[in-house]
Amino acid sequence: MTTLHELNSCDAATFIDRLRGIYEHSPWIPERAAVQRPFANETALKLALQSVVSAATLDEQLGLIRAHPELAGKAAVAGQLTAESTSEQAKSGLHLCSAEEFAVLHQLNADYNAKFGFPFILAVKGPTGQGLTRQAVIAAFKRRLKNQRADEIAECLRQIKRIAEIRLNDLLSVQLEFGPAIMQWSEELAAWSDDDSGPLTCAYMTPAHRQTAAQILEWMRAAGMDAHIDAVGNVAGVYRSDALNAKTLMTGSHYDTVRNGGKYDGRLGILLPIALVRHLHQRGEKLPFHFEIVAFAEEEGVRFKSTFLGSTAVTGHFDLSLLDQTDADGVSMRDALLAAGHDVTRISAIARNPADLLGFVEVHIEQGPVLLERDLALGVVTAIAGSSRYLVDLTGLASHAGTTPMTMRKDAAAAAAEIVLLVEQRCAQAPSLVGTVGQLQVPGGSVNVIPGACKLSLDIRAADDAVRVAAVKDVLDGIAAICARRQVEVSLQQIVDAKAAPCAPRLMQQFGDAIERAGLPRYDLLSGAGHDAMAMAAVTDVAMLFTRCGNGGISHNPLETMTADDADIAARVLLDFLRQYNHHEK
Repeated sequence: MTTLHELNSCDAATFIDRLRGIYEHSPWIPERAAVQRPFANETALKLALQSVVSAATLDEQLGLIRAHPELAGKAAVAGQLTAESTSEQAKSGLHLCSAEEFAVLHQLNADYNAKFGFPFILAVKGPTGQGLTRQAVIAAFKRRLKNQRADEIAECLRQIKRIAEIRLNDLLSVQLEFGPAIMQWSEELAAWSDDDSGPLTCAYMTPAHRQTAAQILEWMRAAGMDAHIDAVGNVAGVYRSDALNAKTLMTGSHYDTVRNGGKYDGRLGILLPIALVRHLHQRGEKLPFHFEIVAFAEEEGVRFKSTFLGSTAVTGHFDLSLLDQTDADGVSMRDALLAAGHDVTRISAIARNPADLLGFVEVHIEQGPVLLERDLALGVVTAIAGSSRYLVDLTGLASHAGTTPMTMRKDAAAAAAEIVLLVEQRCAQAPSLVGTVGQLQVPGGSVNVIPGACKLSLDIRAADDAVRVAAVKDVLDGIAAICARRQVEVSLQQIVDAKAAPCAPRLMQQFGDAIERAGLPRYDLLSGAGHDAMAMAAVTDVAMLFTRCGNGGISHNPLETMTADDADIAARVLLDFLRQYNHHEK
């Protein structure tokens, strides 16, 4: 077995030889990394090798990509792969392809090479290291064949770095203590969906939502926590301290999802700290404060169009009038809660006393490409962008598409199209400002009828509230002008007005210190997405730790992904943060 100590102490030639199989047929990578020895830990070694690849010339990078074999290609059939590649392709069962699968892969390889001029690279052992299915490999192949060449070069290099990470783990016999469990639990929760046959959807108080809560409760109790489900469906677990008059440090995130969502959005911030509590409990190790994990029941606003229901209950800011909101089937929130066995009269009792809290920290997948593009597993969030959301109803005049002159139309859809472009144009004027029309409908539309009605959503976000408010004003003024000119009536309903939430510098510093102790560089970034930490900021200091999001940073999508290695190092950083926290007074 090779050890890090041996790699640090051997001569350069031996170092290069020991790492020869990590990057396919590319000994120049360990050769250039050797000068950076000694490495403090395996993470530092991985980063050093990755930095060599990133700093290489384009020709060197293309040479590295071309050094890799095709998946289930001629070299595999002829038995000419390296031992590492042979093992990896076998892990995904590529050596067991049916004749049809082999033909599909053969054609994909040919099409890909013709378009890009290099072979398709995929870490076929996948996010967990246990191997992708052949179906998943083929789906990734087809999806990436649509990319632009520059994007695909970058993605191939990321996949190569992931392959190298797995190979280095094998070489050094690295055992991930937390990552595999977190990934496995995520898979188990993803099996419960409102749509049994489709991608993951878990809306508030559906059967799948209640099953998810029950499973989280079971895991919390098994980990050594006092846990219960409260009156809004939050699953709250406390790992109690033995310290006299101990206060509480809170963490957690949401377990509901968007429609056709990802497995890690929200849930990572629940499962990761449960894994840590299980570890502490097994060791008999207590913290100098109570550590509370809250799996917030609702954050996304999918069913009742109201966000942060779980975290606003914890802060004491739950709006009881929302209980009369109804879903698409006419079921009120009150009735949904009662049907699930919850006592709505107990909602006000959920509120925590701010005087008892040390802070709230949330671990969350980034939901964007910033960390991915910088080859960083973790980042410290500086602030969470404020958000303004509206539902917009446009009413024009439905009339015959063939007999109504263009100059006499009151076309609601045309007004909506102009509004979409207005949002795009106005929200491109500031670096941290974004605007989205995510819903667009023509109710009762017909191919030969001018749309008489249109419904759309509006979402405007920025880290600076003044920037956001100014953009909202301009967009709303623009909507009014567009509708007046087109003789279309407009009705606006604001459904979210959330202020930006800056993270507490003292907590950010402690996260940054823990990241650096783990062998990673600290990197600070803004969160454009809203999170439960925004609501928690009303009662205590907050901070967030982001983990890298794969597949180009895609989230709110079944393609959302991360690796067991990233989950593991995030867990180790949070554990170090918890152990060191008692050295920092509030």
